[in-house]
Amino acid sequence: MSSFPILMRLCTVAATALAAAAQGAPTVNLGYAQYQGAVNAANNITHFLGVRYAAAPLATGDLRFRAPQPPATMSGVQQATAEPAQCFQASSGSSPTNPLAPRQTIPQSEDCLFLNVFYPSNAAGAPLKNLPTLVWIHGGGYLAGSANGFDGEDIIRQSNRGVVVVVIQYRLGVFGFLPGAAVKKNGSLNAGLLDQDFALRWVQQHITKFGGDPGKVTIWGESAGAGSVLQHLVANGGQTKPQLFRGAITSSSFLPSQYRFDDRIPELLFSEFVNQTNCATANDALTCLRGVAATTLETANTNINSAGFFGTFVVVPVIDGDFIRQRPTVSLAQRKVNGKALLAVTNAFEGTVFVDQNVMTTAAQYSLNLFPNFGTQQANTVGALYAGLGNQQFQVNAVQGESIFICPTYDLLNAFPGRSFKGEFAIPPALHGNDIAYYFPNGNAPPFNNTAFINAFAQSFTSFIINLDPNVKVDPATITPHWNTFNVGNTEMLFNKTANTNEPVVHPITTAGSLLQRCSFWDSVGNLTAQ
Repeated sequence: MSSFPILMRLCTVAATALAAAAQGAPTVNLGYAQYQGAVNAANNITHFLGVRYAAAPLATGDLRFRAPQPPATMSGVQQATAEPAQCFQASSGSSPTNPLAPRQTIPQSEDCLFLNVFYPSNAAGAPLKNLPTLVWIHGGGYLAGSANGFDGEDIIRQSNRGVVVVVIQYRLGVFGFLPGAAVKKNGSLNAGLLDQDFALRWVQQHITKFGGDPGKVTIWGESAGAGSVLQHLVANGGQTKPQLFRGAITSSSFLPSQYRFDDRIPELLFSEFVNQTNCATANDALTCLRGVAATTLETANTNINSAGFFGTFVVVPVIDGDFIRQRPTVSLAQRKVNGKALLAVTNAFEGTVFVDQNVMTTAAQYSLNLFPNFGTQQANTVGALYAGLGNQQFQVNAVQGESIFICPTYDLLNAFPGRSFKGEFAIPPALHGNDIAYYFPNGNAPPFNNTAFINAFAQSFTSFIINLDPNVKVDPATITPHWNTFNVGNTEMLFNKTANTNEPVVHPITTAGSLLQRCSFWDSVGNLTAQ
């Protein structure tokens, strides 16, 4: 992702902040702190950037590897006109075993539990009232990413000034997802998910001060952000109290192997972090890890993730027995879910960027590498199921994309019968992440720069955020036809273009029966894939 539009945005925010300060910039009192934001005078959208929602999870306060805590009271007025530091990243993006985008030049810190708020306002920054609210959860394999680069103005524009947008950060890699029995005993498993939950509770308490309606919250994420949405859907056995959102949107639901916290692989992972930080001989390994410099943990984070099988991510959520009580696909099959409605979108070729295209292997062999608990029987079944799909490389790409992203999406859809909508993004090359540019352009024109298509695609999301139904359109003139719920004939909405004339192609399609058959197989081996 280019840093130029981000720098331009920071300059714009700084300029608008100076202009607003001269006129009396908007302020908000959160009880524990007062924050001062800025109004973009070009469109009357107000920003509060870098709002603290939880205490700094630092080793010095004994909060590392623990659940988030309320922020301390701060005196004076805090400036909220600059992007916050991002959480420590576990990838530079350049590792040969990690296909993530290059890391952005934003300072990193363990003190990173901040969020950005965007809302439509008048020229003085006074918000509108009782607007539906979007909470965006960034992706990045649970090891990278930040709030930076997700400009809430893009969503507000496509909603015709009809929503409030909150973009959150959460602990990543070892800082947010250190597994193991020791963490269960004297810490908090899935701390990164608990950060997200804490931010959602912050929204319930404070969003009215920014013009949002806490009863009309939708959570939306892409990749690991969508995986996070999935986790919140099944959290607390589908009985989260109070309910923190009514709608959920997933863009490329990410569900890698999710083991029980004390299974063999999570315990091996804990041991590896202990070994790489010179804590192996300590009387209490977790206490030792709490005392290790953050930069040392960051180095171990990167080393361990880079050593993994290409395109896989090892420091991810686990089944902790409390927040996440069982394998997610089991909860989905039992329809033990939070929320009222779902919109789910996948890209046509999700798996390609997560497969080393220079290494030739078979679908069967690849499945053994991807899922260590597989045996010959399961691998042979994979080989037979994917034998008719193009060449050998295409089959391997499909195994990755379907097992980790696409089939878990159908599990989500089936958990909301009559209340779920499915879309497929197929603008070539239709790879993982290609869709983001059409709803978060960040000042750049997307590759298929067709206004009718962009509005049809982006406003499907904003219409759902406002109404829980993409058929109740923000702009009735968009070219999107009627959406059926997925349970009506396995219907999806295709978003594509013609090959020769570059005209938008937006119409319903029926999910291929062969794809659903392959997904049934993946569901049947969930105990082995740990999903």
